[in-house]
Formats: sequence, C-alpha cells, structure tokens
Amino acid sequence: MSDDDGITLQVRGAAKRDAGRGIARLPDAAMSALGVLSGETVRIAGERETAAKVWPAGTEANDGELLIDAETRINAGAKIGETVRVVAESVEPADEVTLTAPAALDGVDIDDVTLARAAKRDLDGRPVTAGEQVRLPHLGGNVFVVASTSPDGPVKIGDRTRLTVRRSDDSGGSRSRSTSGSTRTNVGGDGSSGTRSGGASAGTGGSGSTAAPSAPAATGVSYEDIGGLDEELDLVRETIELPLAEPEVFTRLGIDPPKGVLLHGPPGTGKTLIAKAVAHEVDATFISVSGPEITSKYKGESEERLRDIFREADDNAPAIIFFDEIDSIAGEREDGGDMENRVVGQLLSLMDGLDARKDVIVIGATNRVDSLDPALRRGGRFDREIEIGVPGEAGRREILEVHTRRMPLADDVDLDRLAARTYGFVGADVDSLTTEAALTALRRVRHADADADLASVEVTRADFESAMASVEPSAMREYVAEKPSTTFADVGGLTEAKETLERAVTWPLTYGPLFDAADADPPTGVLLWGPPGTGKTLLARAIAGESEVNFIQVAGPELLDRYVGESERAVRELFERARQAAPVIVFFDEIDALAGDRDFAGGDSGVGQRVVSQLLTEFDRAAENPNLAVLAATNRRDSLDDALLRPGRLESHVEVPAPEEEARLQILRVHTERKPLAEDVDLEAIASRTAGYSGADLTAVARDATMRAVERVADEHGEAANEHADELSVTMADFEAALESVSPTLSS
Repeated sequence: MSDDDGITLQVRGAAKRDAGRGIARLPDAAMSALGVLSGETVRIAGERETAAKVWPAGTEANDGELLIDAETRINAGAKIGETVRVVAESVEPADEVTLTAPAALDGVDIDDVTLARAAKRDLDGRPVTAGEQVRLPHLGGNVFVVASTSPDGPVKIGDRTRLTVRRSDDSGGSRSRSTSGSTRTNVGGDGSSGTRSGGASAGTGGSGSTAAPSAPAATGVSYEDIGGLDEELDLVRETIELPLAEPEVFTRLGIDPPKGVLLHGPPGTGKTLIAKAVAHEVDATFISVSGPEITSKYKGESEERLRDIFREADDNAPAIIFFDEIDSIAGEREDGGDMENRVVGQLLSLMDGLDARKDVIVIGATNRVDSLDPALRRGGRFDREIEIGVPGEAGRREILEVHTRRMPLADDVDLDRLAARTYGFVGADVDSLTTEAALTALRRVRHADADADLASVEVTRADFESAMASVEPSAMREYVAEKPSTTFADVGGLTEAKETLERAVTWPLTYGPLFDAADADPPTGVLLWGPPGTGKTLLARAIAGESEVNFIQVAGPELLDRYVGESERAVRELFERARQAAPVIVFFDEIDALAGDRDFAGGDSGVGQRVVSQLLTEFDRAAENPNLAVLAATNRRDSLDDALLRPGRLESHVEVPAPEEEARLQILRVHTERKPLAEDVDLEAIASRTAGYSGADLTAVARDATMRAVERVADEHGEAANEHADELSVTMADFEAALESVSPTLSS
C-alpha cells in the first residue's frame, strides 16, 4: 500500500461490549473519507497489518480516533495513543481456515462438532489473517491463533468456509476438530504463551502480512476486560507505558521516568486485574510476585530471592515487577521483627539501585496502604500512588457489561437497574453476582427438567434477584453499605423534618455546582432527636432512598471495645470505609451510647472520652468531603457532648416529635395501604383515639389487627385456609381489639 493510501487515525480502546469481536469503530467522517459502510472491511496498519470489520463509533469516538480491542491492537502492532493507517479493504470468503487452540483447552473434553461449530459461530463474517490471534466468546473467551487460511489472508469466514481447530493432546501428539469431522496432523503454531506480551513471532503466511503477533501472556486480561476504572487505567498507562514506549521523551526533559506505581484500595476493586492488563498490553517481561512467596525462615534467603527477582528483570528489560499484597513483606519496620526489617531494607536498596533508563518498573498492590513502611512511599521509589476505589453506578454498569457479554441474557434483564441496585459492590462482587445468577439459572432449568438442553439456558431477571440475596458487598462487609428502598412516601407525617433533611442532605449531593458557585459549605451532620418510636431511623433510611446514595447504619454500642485503642480504631475504619463508598450517608443510631458528655464519663477507663475525641476528629475531616453526610439519632439529646453539637459537626438539629392527629392518620394510611380493609374501617376515628401513640405504636396496631384477621380465617377453614385467602378482610372490630392490646408509649 502506498504512503498516501487511506487515512491516519489515533488508536483508542474499544467499548467493553466489543471485546473479542474484531470490530473497528470509526467516526462518521472517517467512514466517509474511506468510502466504507457498516459491516465492510478495513485494513489497519501499525507495526503489522490486520483487517477488521467496520462499525460506526457514534458519540463514543472523536474525529481522528479509531476504537479497536486488545486482540486487534496486538494484531496490528499498535498501542493505545499511537497512530495507524486505515485503508478500505475488499475481503474474499475463505475456503478453509485452521485455528490453533490455546494450551488451556488441552485435556478438555469437548465434542468435535461442538468445538468447531462454536468457533465458526464466533468468527462468522469476521476477517482473519494467518498468524493473528482471535478471542472466541463461546469457548470461554479463550484466545486462538489463526494457523493458516486458504486462500491467503485476509479472508472472511462465511457459510462455505471449512473451519478446523487443532490442539495438542496429553501424550504430546496432536488432534484437530473440524466442521466436517476430518482429522489431520498439526503442522505448527502451538499457541502457547511466553513471558513477553504482544511481541512478534514468525508468521505462518498471509498476503502482505509482516511478523505475526505471539499469543497473549498468561494473564489473558486486556483493558476491555476492566470496567469502571478508565481514569485509573489512564494514570497507570501514563506511568508505565510512556516510559517503556518513548524513553527519549524523559531524556529530552532531563528527568528520570517513574520507577514504581502503588495501587491501593479495598479488596476486589481491580488492583491485580490492572497489573495483568498492563502485562497483556505492554511489550515487556512481566514478573509477578506474591509477597509471602519470598519469605523464608533462613536468614538472608528472603533478601536473596528479592535480589534474584530484580536481577531477572534487569536481564530481561524492559520488564515489570508486580508485588501483590506488598504489605505482607514491606510493613512498617517499627512493627515487624528482624526478618521483616531486613526485607524492607533490601527492597529499598533494590528500588534505589534501579536504573530508570533500563526500563524496569515496579508495581505494588495493597489494601492496607497505611501499613506500608513510609520510606517506600516517597519519590524515587513508588513515585505514584493510585487509589482504586469502590465503583460508582456508571462503573458498576461497565463491570456488569464485561461479565455478561458472553452470557445469554433474557430480555427482562436490565443492566442499568442492576447497576443502580448494587451499591457498595466492587468488581469482584459483581463477578460473584453474575456467576451466582448463571448457576441459579442452571439449577432452575435442571430442576424443571433433568433432560433439558442446557445449551439453551437463559439468565433471567429472577435469577439475578435470587443472586442478589446471596451476594454481599465486600467493600463494606463490616458495616454493610446498602441503598434502602424506603422513601418519604413510606413515612407518614413529619413534613417539616422531611424538608429540613432534604435541604441538609439531598441538596449538597444533588446541587454540588450550585454550592460551589455560592461558595457555601453544606451542613456536615444532622442530629435527629425526639421520643422513642417516632420515626428517626425510618427518616434516615428514607432520606438515603430519596438521595439514591449508599447508606451505612451503625448502632453506637457496636463500635465500643474493652481493649484500649480498639474503639477509636473502629471509628477511624468506619469513616475510611465510608469515604471509599462515597457518596454515602453514615447513620449513627443511639449515638448517645457512643458519645455521651465527657464531663460525666467516669468509670469507663476513659474510653468514652477517647471515642468522642476520635468522632470529633472524623467529623471535622468529613466536613471536607461533600459526598459524605453524617446523620445521628438520639432520644437523649441533653446527654450528648456539647462539642458534637456545634456548627461544623452535628450542626442541624431536627426534632422528630410525637405525631399529631393528622400525622397519625397519615401513618395509618401508609401502613394499611395494601391491606384488605373492610368497608367499616374508619382510619380517621382510629387516629383521633390514638393520642400518645408513636409511629412504632401505630405500626404495631396495624400489624396486630391484621394478625387477628388472619387468625379468624385460619380458625374458620383449618387446613384449607390458604384456599380462602380472598376472604381475608381486616375489620374495625380487629382494630378495636388491637387498640386494647397495644398501649401508647408516649404521654398524651
């Protein structure tokens, strides 16, 4: 192809849904310039050449950009951010195509016809060239290598194409799987992975092709396999890919490239996955080290293992050394023993001894960043610290898309709705959720029909609902973050309290730019106070439901511990977890048990005073975070420490009083809305007779009346009572009896 053929575009990562599909998404202007339509083929030329099917990018790409997935980037010899030439290409249907299966499928008993049929279904209409790698979603997302094509590629796989899959068996021989059932000897292209990712290997043919890409590294993870971490990925790429790809830039600037990147955040957020994706995408030796692997009981052996790792990386530069759970070997030296101190000292020396221009970069991952030795966390060692936090709703939507793109979903599955309901879920939790939903679908079909065709199983909305009940968000397991379904519609009365809460909590989360424009700080905390049973906790859950943010409920005594320092640490960890799950509302129920007046906190070994002091510190820090709101509830406001109640802490005080008659009527209507009430039930009369009843008392009245109606039908019909459910009716007499048995807890 001549230099003036085609157009030049900048490579960007593909959308999550396009991973493994061999699709190139182009802006409308680029498609017009090339004269191609959707479904046609283009040739992409970087260091190598590959062909891909064209689809419009719409609003996903800017002019001058090209969206392609990891396999297409490797086949074209191009990285994200680089430029490639794109040319319209006419591709003929293939007569015969042979694929080489990865080693992961050796020994897997898959029917011959099924294997070839699944491969052909994934590649139908897709252009391929000998020596390229392709990912097959219906075969577990495994990456296969195109061993040969007839005629020479690029060619398109169609209905008449005879597709053969070959792989090595356990005895070292070979066997093949074909759509026609034929068997022949394997003649090359083993598909095994080495220690290098994205490097070049000898091609097996193909018209106009240069050296073909090798199979991917053993990680098999690309940037398209990571959802909800686009900003973090950009930071990692900036720190790792740029020094390896263009070291001369740093020389020209007169600075040394970064030596280390520290990834930190809660477990399951994707730290290790990012390191694996970098290994797959970057043409560098990747050495993965689990912290405990290098420890030894013999003096000096742990340090020797560390030196061997860095020596291997130096000999095979460019290289990436990845320390998973680095806190296990590099904790603070004051807290560790002799061996731990020596290992940390050796690691510091080795990182100082790295020649930044020899292209060796260290990545560390930990969920306990504060436990690392401070000497590691300075410039020249771990130059950049990147927090991998709990994903928001948009991030969870992307993660769900990644984990369900190969899953047969029913039409009633709404990923947007699932993303909205999975507050507090990290990537690993979403993975567990989709896996559990698939297993639930499998169990459902097998229980319905033991001989059912499992290949036709679909995962439905009901399967995800069932899975939601069994998967908890691990980011907040100690203090579970949830999105309450309660709203203000479930709270009767309390109009003034609702309005005050909405201004104090919902407005700062919803109208952040307005507060910035006014240079106004939203209230840090809100105290709900009033008699027991008036609805303080219900209000807190309702405002979280209205705001659609995470909600963490903590009972005051849960944080208290008899050991010195443990209570304060529990408070610190609670707020740290809350910041990771922001936007979030932290609700302290019965806060008087945790933060009583320090002037009267005698006889508790000072724990009460220390906890109050820690709470004051955390409240002051929370004031700087507009995405963290603090609510507290008490029926003993006078017993709280005065320092908690000043502006900047729990500054808004919302009284939740005993309900008046109109409020009691609204509460009764809320709790009887879906109950089968008889025509003689007069809620207004009940409200007028329940002076002194709190909201909890009225809930008990409605529940007691309903139970009496159920008991009446059960006594009348005995074992056949369930067949007469339509006869159930709650009468005024049931409410009269309930009022006799439920006494008011408040004075009138």
